[in-house]
Amino acid sequence: MPPHRPTLDLPFVRQQFPALGGDWTFFDNAGGSQILKPVVDRITDFLYESNVQLGATYAVSQLATERVAAGAKAMATLINAADPAEVILGPSTSALLRMLAQCFRPTLQQGDEIVVTNADHEANISPWVELEREGMVVKTWRVNPTTFELDLADLEALLTPRTRLVAVTHSSNVLGSINPVRAIADLVHAHGALLCVDGVAFAPHRRVDVQALDVDFYTFSLYKVYGPHQALLYGKKELLLALPGYNHYFIEDTAIPYKFQPGGSSYELSYSLTAIPEYFEALAQHHGKSGDADPLDQAFDLIQQHEGELNQRLLSFLHSRPKVKIIGRDTADPTQRVSTISFVVDGLSSDQIPPLLDAHKIGIRYGHFYALRLIEDLGLLPQQGVVRVSLVHYNTVEECDRLIEKLEEVL
Repeated sequence: MPPHRPTLDLPFVRQQFPALGGDWTFFDNAGGSQILKPVVDRITDFLYESNVQLGATYAVSQLATERVAAGAKAMATLINAADPAEVILGPSTSALLRMLAQCFRPTLQQGDEIVVTNADHEANISPWVELEREGMVVKTWRVNPTTFELDLADLEALLTPRTRLVAVTHSSNVLGSINPVRAIADLVHAHGALLCVDGVAFAPHRRVDVQALDVDFYTFSLYKVYGPHQALLYGKKELLLALPGYNHYFIEDTAIPYKFQPGGSSYELSYSLTAIPEYFEALAQHHGKSGDADPLDQAFDLIQQHEGELNQRLLSFLHSRPKVKIIGRDTADPTQRVSTISFVVDGLSSDQIPPLLDAHKIGIRYGHFYALRLIEDLGLLPQQGVVRVSLVHYNTVEECDRLIEKLEEVL
């Protein structure tokens, strides 16, 4: 018999998120998750106990310095980076990717090629496309409009000896599909190029292991991973050392990550990040940590299992409605998709549906979700984009059933 797999203890999970004690059901989590209580507590602790500049000799400054460093170290643990110096913290994924593109620019020559997708959030497209103005060649790896897949064969056809970088999403914030990042990395590296992955829509749902994925750059928003409004950019140490900096001219090239953080990162938000991996570790411990298993892996295994049940519930209902078309993989398999589920309804504009649920205090959303190129290429812009229901592990089966009950009245 297979070993018993514990079921996610939802009461325990929801106790960690004070906002879930209110009247609203949150199904717009891909836009921003609810925040863990210890994260907020540590923001307050920093501001009350250590709200001074870093790097001085006096004790309070030393405490502040240690706390900010602890935040970067916690994020290195969360993503299994080899060194906390590989973790750059900043205000948003969009800002960090724009910074990366600007730092990457001097390493390129006219005619060098960059591949982007039409499935990414614009944050991982525009900064690279704009390099066309300076003589770079940008190619687009397009989603198959029938299967909604990014096919590896299509990427291989775009790669040439001049390809320098491929920018791709780990999971589309519209389609919900999990892309095979390790296989993409192997293909890209075989052609001598680098890989930059937007993990914003993936990181709240599954463990990110940058070493196992062998990515060169990886970024995501921490306010979508139960933390504060901050973001993370990982880069392999040797690449970060080689890139020109984004800070003042006198900041040494070896000063990573600081040379990419003008003004430094937000001190209080950085310290608050220490609570995020602690939460996942506590989740594993609560469910009975098994042997030498990595508690973060164990926690995300529990999350995947629960989200698979939510996927099955909602997708089964949507499949049963003849006027509904699911935009993305129609499988509920949590190894193939996260619980971000988009659809359109024949005869209804997408902007008509979410307001009908507002009165029931169920929060969902419609639109292009900054994946405008994808929505345009799929011909969905006249329909006002898609309706998106984005669930995370703190959502319950009962909440999902209540959503289905109200959608039945609408669809």
